[in-house]
Amino acid sequence: MTNTNLATRIGARALQTRWLVRTPIWIYRAGLGFLFGSRLLMLEHTGRHSGAQRFVVLEVVDKPQPDEYVIVSGFGTTAQWYRNIQANPQVRISTGFTRATTATATPMTDDESTTALAHYIQHHPKAWNKLRTTIEQATSRPVDTLPMVKIRTHPNP
Repeated sequence: MTNTNLATRIGARALQTRWLVRTPIWIYRAGLGFLFGSRLLMLEHTGRHSGAQRFVVLEVVDKPQPDEYVIVSGFGTTAQWYRNIQANPQVRISTGFTRATTATATPMTDDESTTALAHYIQHHPKAWNKLRTTIEQATSRPVDTLPMVKIRTHPNP
């Protein structure tokens, strides 16, 4: 077994460990999200059945405009946050030093997702090489079939 295979297995296991995946939420909620820079964001969304505020931290795949972020649903269309934004696309995001900015989340078409993934691969080839196999092992799906979401922030009144 090579180190890459071991690292992939450990990374895949980490993605499936709830407490570990949720740890960045507490860091963002403590006002320390800037520690993650601009490559991650915390998405605050509303539970489609409970109406309760829910939180998830996700990697930013692309930032095509100053007021837009593209994120991927690593666990596909069955991810709770993805299902929640389909029911209610009004969200808030925190990234870098910016906290709780209102925004709208819109699932992207397959063509839009393919374009965004190609852009990510071109601009982050090392991260892609490391993350692709880890995500695919954790989700049992090819990464290039995962749905993406565009988040557009609203101007402050």
